[in-house]
Amino acid sequence: MNRKSGLRLVAGVAVAALSSALLAGCSTAGGSSSGPVDTKAPVKLTWWTGQADAPEATLVKLAQEFHKDHPNVTIDVSSGAPTVDDLLQKVTAGFASNKYPDISYAFGSWTGALASSGRMQDITKLVAKPSVHWDQFPASGRQTASPGGRTIGFPSVIDNLTLIYNKKIFDAAHEAYPTNDWTWDQFRSAAKRLTDKSKQIYGTAYPVDGSEDTTWRFWPLLWQHGGQILSSDGKKSAFDSKAGVDSLTLLQQMAVTDKSTYLDQTDQKFENLFTSGRIAMIPDGPWLMTNLKDAHTDYGVAFLPGTNGDHTTVSGPDIWALFDHKDANRSYWSYQLIKWLTDPAQDVRYNVALGNLPMRPAAEQSMPEYQAFLKEYPGVDVMIANFKNVKFARPTVSGYPGLSTAFGKAVAGVLQGQGDPASALKQAASAADSALAKG
Repeated sequence: MNRKSGLRLVAGVAVAALSSALLAGCSTAGGSSSGPVDTKAPVKLTWWTGQADAPEATLVKLAQEFHKDHPNVTIDVSSGAPTVDDLLQKVTAGFASNKYPDISYAFGSWTGALASSGRMQDITKLVAKPSVHWDQFPASGRQTASPGGRTIGFPSVIDNLTLIYNKKIFDAAHEAYPTNDWTWDQFRSAAKRLTDKSKQIYGTAYPVDGSEDTTWRFWPLLWQHGGQILSSDGKKSAFDSKAGVDSLTLLQQMAVTDKSTYLDQTDQKFENLFTSGRIAMIPDGPWLMTNLKDAHTDYGVAFLPGTNGDHTTVSGPDIWALFDHKDANRSYWSYQLIKWLTDPAQDVRYNVALGNLPMRPAAEQSMPEYQAFLKEYPGVDVMIANFKNVKFARPTVSGYPGLSTAFGKAVAGVLQGQGDPASALKQAASAADSALAKG
């Protein structure tokens, strides 16, 4: 979930539209069923990046480099739309008019709906080749790019949630810094002690706009308490459980009873308040590192607090989705472009250069750019090590956006004092099950 681009997850509307626009037919592995590949034939690819100006400028330069090495391949690079929300809507409209890109940035939560569209490449066999080194990507990235076991693209960004804390606030309160062994009880107690309303300082924060950002930040607590998001067959929600109630009760107590949680109804303020010294600690990710550097914030990074020694976190991978136009040459070259882009030599020039986590950490760690990255962003080594705590992937079923919306609204309401955890989760589960049934 690349929040650095300033683009956010659409609240299920475009995904629902996409689901209604599904067309019959599936592509063959690694491209199209239209015949053999002619690698010398002129090809024009359309690439929607979904990125803000700085990362898109880097991608334009990389596309030009690829074109120089392969003169027959012309690449039309653009953001595709003003926001990723609009991007998905544009893809949906493109399915209906048969005008959609060869490659597009896509949030991981969309992959289930995209995979069901009949308009995606199936590159499952291609990425299984030893030369691709598919296993170098963290498991969450591989799983997100492969909804239902069918790979439809490459990971584009892979992150995870850690606990980021403001050292200045901790020092002023004579509090010990968080460690990788912290429990949620320690987190709650520290947040309460660090809250100082006279100085307008909160111990922690939580977004309560009801979006996926509200939802996905909850999943580590659920998993640590032994709960799951979906039933084993993926057809029903499973968060309405003791694990779900216990987890939401903890957050409710911090927000309503302790009043130690800044509740951000916009999902746009809490990170800036943290970097400016108004919030002591937040579960957050690598997209914040550049802002911390620019603000000269004295910060530290630790694993998320744990339950009975379990520090399971959540990863929010996005993907480069590869679309099938039933043109073998376009499918071939769009695959080759994104495979090249996500190779270690290019990843350190794109993701690492922009402050994102390296997508192939083990393969990139010996590179000068990687070592410079560690020095430039203190604590990023903890985020990379935190991949070992990613034990589950967010669901990629087509009904997940609807589940996310129902669950996010429930969490937002409870944290703002509206209803109790058990009733809210029961109501959310009913709405989520309806969304899952519709697909």
